[in-house]
Amino acid sequence: MDRRPGAASELVASPLPAVFDRESRVLILGTLPSPASRERGCHYGNPQNRFWRVLSALWDEEEPRDNEGRRSLLCRRHLALHDVLASARITGASDASIRDPVPNDLAPLLATTQVRAIFCTGQAAGRLYRTYLEPQVGMTCTVLPSTSPANARWRLEDLVRAYAPVREAAERGMCP
Repeated sequence: MDRRPGAASELVASPLPAVFDRESRVLILGTLPSPASRERGCHYGNPQNRFWRVLSALWDEEEPRDNEGRRSLLCRRHLALHDVLASARITGASDASIRDPVPNDLAPLLATTQVRAIFCTGQAAGRLYRTYLEPQVGMTCTVLPSTSPANARWRLEDLVRAYAPVREAAERGMCP
């Protein structure tokens, strides 16, 4: 696909399922998996994306290198991971190019988990969540900075500090 400015958008349907279990307390939502994530079959699959480094740093863990390790990190830390959108027209990985968005149905995930906090990774995910999902879900979201390589002005240490509320929400109610 041509990803140059002015390139045509394509209709993308996410092939990635939500990652969660019954113990999930926090839901983290991206916008729509990037081409690299779809190719690798995992959320935040672009090696330059800092999402997994940030989550690992929150709990002072080694960064998981494969999908099994990523799923294990999410489950151990009571995190669910999904995307706001099931499909949309998009050019490459540019959230700014999203057209014709179709939101995911979060009801099955929310009905089988203990989610009580929702975080969106980036302004576009937050805006789309508020428009399409918040009215049905009835929970507000906290918008976090994007971990995308396109958001290079944020250093890893700054992202870890910004994501600290994820850890706090995941650990709320746990015995020390």
